[in-house]
Formats: sequence, structure tokens, C-alpha cells
Amino acid sequence: MGSRLFALIVKEFLALFRDKKSRMAVIVPPILQLLIFGYAATFDLEHAPLAIYNEDGGAFSRDLVGRFERSPAFEVVGYLRSEAEIKPLIDRKGALLVLHVGQQCSAEVAKGEGCPVQVLIDGRNSNTAMLALNYVRTIVTDFNQERIEQTTGSPLPARLAVRAWFNPNLESRWFIVPGIVALLAMIVTLVVTALSVAREREAGTFDQLLVTPLRPWEILIGKAMPGLIVGVGEAVLIVAVAVYWFRVPLVGNMLTLLPALVIYVLSIIGIGLMISSFSNTLQQALLGSFLFIVPAVTLSGFSTPIANMPNFMQALTYLDPMRYFLVIVRRVFLEGAGMEYFWHELWPMSLIAIATLSLATWLFRHRMY
Repeated sequence: MGSRLFALIVKEFLALFRDKKSRMAVIVPPILQLLIFGYAATFDLEHAPLAIYNEDGGAFSRDLVGRFERSPAFEVVGYLRSEAEIKPLIDRKGALLVLHVGQQCSAEVAKGEGCPVQVLIDGRNSNTAMLALNYVRTIVTDFNQERIEQTTGSPLPARLAVRAWFNPNLESRWFIVPGIVALLAMIVTLVVTALSVAREREAGTFDQLLVTPLRPWEILIGKAMPGLIVGVGEAVLIVAVAVYWFRVPLVGNMLTLLPALVIYVLSIIGIGLMISSFSNTLQQALLGSFLFIVPAVTLSGFSTPIANMPNFMQALTYLDPMRYFLVIVRRVFLEGAGMEYFWHELWPMSLIAIATLSLATWLFRHRMY
């Protein structure tokens, strides 16, 4: 039995890596996706285009405008001379927001009165608009605190001091890049596994495999092993790129992550073999894979919090193995958590792996006879 399984596994690897295109498809796209996600997928705001309409010109308004000019979150793209210039500028997306300081602002502050400062923002992209408004509030709040202390000569009664654990600089890349480990491991494993049987059927060699001494469960193991090795290997490579290229700290131990990674990949292999058992062509297998990938990523909490989803959608997330592995990989990266903290994620993921592999075995046997 061992020699038969070894021969089948070697055959599957040869089928996967026999030509240059197959090798490139397994290795290059995940690295490219990691680089694209790592650089492009960020919640940090940098160099947002800002226009300034300062009708005052006094010392107070100049100091306030200077804060925005020196902020790395904004890039001043112009200084307006009239209110009529605001609407066409935002309409053509020449600026994300306009800072408007009214007339006599410095004089009103000198008299001890408040000076309203208006911010007009392009709300067509609500996420970016909210990020920009948070930066504006922070700049104005810090500016006001310093002005009050300089004017009164005494500090404020209460000053907020923020200390972020696990991610001191609140860099969104530290949150996103570990999640990409789970995302790309799923994509690579699912595609490799889903195409295995479909490739045999399309090439007409599946019937030849059935007349060999191999039993159905042996064929299933032989089809699953390349997906397991490639999936785990790709995930380890992505972790290395995340640590040494993107400089995301791996506080925990890689040995802690590996058992959870193997269980996660096994659950994806079961789903891939189920898709493969239903597919007669490579196109059907690819379509089935992507029909699973899109909702799985959405329900996993990769980009949007699960707590913000409706209750019935939250219930569906318990069937998604990526939901559990995301928690594990992010906690290992940022918290350095050990295996003892992951039992609530490991046992549901293990049940999913057992269920999907069992169902794949049944479907595989059913389609054979």
C-alpha cells in the first residue's frame, strides 16, 4: 500500500509541476497577490489631496493651516481664493477635502470667542472620507489643546494618553498581511486540489486510474497530499515574506502556527476534493473554486468585522474554516499566543476538516461507481 500511495503522490506532483506554466501558476501568483495586498490594502491615510481656503490670514489661522501643511496624512494641492472654486474642485476629484477658515477668525479668537472652521469633503467614498475626518479631528484637537495651554499657562485638567498594545503605531499592514497568509493558503490549496480529478477526467486518464490496484481512499489520499504540501509550503513562504519584506513582527513561534495551518489546509482540501468530484472539466473546477472563495473571504472577517454582520450571516461564519485560522494567525503574529489559547478555534476547524474530507470520500466513491 505504501509503495502504491507513494507512486500516486509522485505522479500527482509530476502532473502539477511537469511544465513551466504549472510551476509559475503555483508559485508566482501568490507572491504577486501578497505584494499587491501588502502595499495596496491599507487603512492608513497618506498624502490625501487637501485644498485650503483661508479668508482670514491672521496668526491663528496661519498656525492652524500650518498643522495641516506639515501633516503626512495630507498633501496641499492648492490655495483657493473664492468659495466658487470649491464645488468644481471637489466635483472633478481635484481634492478630497477643503479646509475653509472664515474671515475675522484670528480676531474672534483674540477676543476669547470661538472660530468655526469648516471642512468640506468628498463623500463618494465614505470609508476614505471617514478616515480623513478622523485625521482632521485629531489635528484640530491637538492644536486646540496646545493653544489653551499656551494661553492660560496651565495644562488641561485631563489629557488623554493612548497606548496601543500589540500594534504600537496602529499600522494597518500589521493587521492585513497576517490575514493574507490565510487567504492565499486557501486559494492555492483549493485550486490545486479542485483541479486534480477534473484534470484527469478532461485528459481521459481517470478511467485508467480506476483499473489500477489503488482503492478509492488511496486515490483520495494521493490526490490530497500535493495540496497539503503545496498549501503548507506556500503559507510558510508567505510568512517569511511578511516578516522579512514587510517587517511585520512574528512575536509568536512558527511551531505554534504549523499544527493549526495543517488542520486549516486539510479542511480546504476536503472542500477542494468535493468541488473536484462534481466537476468534469477544468473550467467547472475553477468556477466552483471561485464560487467558494468569494463568500468564504467575506464571511471570514478578513476585511469587515464579523460582529457588524447580521445575525444570520454571523451564524454562517461558523462554517467557514478561514474564520478560525484568521484568529490564530493574527494572534500568533501580534500577541505571541501559544497553542493553549486556540482550542476554541482548533476544534471547530478540525470538525470542518473531518466533515469535508468524509463527504469528499463519499462523493468520490459515489462518482466512481
